[in-house]
Amino acid sequence: MIISASRRTDIPAFYAEWFMKRVRGGYFYRVNPFNNKQVTGFSLKPEDVGAVCFWTKNPQPLIKHLNELDERALNYYFQFTLNPYDTIFEPGVPPLQERIDTMAELAGRIGAERVVWRYDPVILSSTTPVLWHLEQAERIAGRLKDATRRLVFSFYDFYGKGQGRLNRALAGTDIELEDIAATGQSEALEQLARGFKVVADRHNLQIFSCSEDVDLAAIGIRHGACIDGDLIRELFGVNVTSRKDKNQRAACNCIESVDMGMYNSCRFRCSYCYANFNEGMIENNYRKHHPDSPSLLSKYGGEIEIRRMIHEKKRAARNKQRLVKTALN
Repeated sequence: MIISASRRTDIPAFYAEWFMKRVRGGYFYRVNPFNNKQVTGFSLKPEDVGAVCFWTKNPQPLIKHLNELDERALNYYFQFTLNPYDTIFEPGVPPLQERIDTMAELAGRIGAERVVWRYDPVILSSTTPVLWHLEQAERIAGRLKDATRRLVFSFYDFYGKGQGRLNRALAGTDIELEDIAATGQSEALEQLARGFKVVADRHNLQIFSCSEDVDLAAIGIRHGACIDGDLIRELFGVNVTSRKDKNQRAACNCIESVDMGMYNSCRFRCSYCYANFNEGMIENNYRKHHPDSPSLLSKYGGEIEIRRMIHEKKRAARNKQRLVKTALN
């Protein structure tokens, strides 16, 4: 079982203490984001967890706990989003150099191969054109030095409720958005992709696209995955499923995982974020956070079964796994 912590919110930045209490407790509750009465428990015991994938823009609050995670033999790696945007797009993140320093500190602690640099999303606009992105990517890569081995990027997707939030953030400014994936933008898309590949090669980084339909193989950029079974097997030597996560978009290559987070709970408030689609709910949800609760938001009582991953001898020989349910004591 792979734990995603989390696509829906920044757990290392805002909920590190809660996460550690759940690790010590050995389980957490996942609440269906579309039906809060549907609650499922999952084990966080090292023998049941193949790896934890942390998604973050600031892992600093969690770094002090890494020794304990290591002592508990819990496998983990980081998807570290490091963008150069100003406060219109990212109003709450720490200054760029501070985040670069944090990434270097993290890599020095756990190894650069376990810290993936996400330049995500690439927002093309009148103030952030292709050449600006290439200059910023080169500048950041030069500062990161040996803090990562991978560069992953994706383009901003013009869809859903996140689009409305971004439009509202840009209201009253002279900034005009451009859809790099739109018809007629193929030249700009290729220029940016080729430029990113040059940056990656210059700094000895593997480069992947994330959840993109466009095929960039001719440029030397492969489709990547954030919950990456191959990377997890390489890093930790564990057998994990190869099944694609059916809950993600068609272009997403991530394998199955269990997400710990909840939408509308990240206090960075990035204007492009699809996970924060209701501004008014963010602070209200944060007040529903109880550090001692098995769920990230609110509290749930009664008997809730805890799902565990059991590696049976015969099935392990065939690299198969099955879920069983164990009643919570």
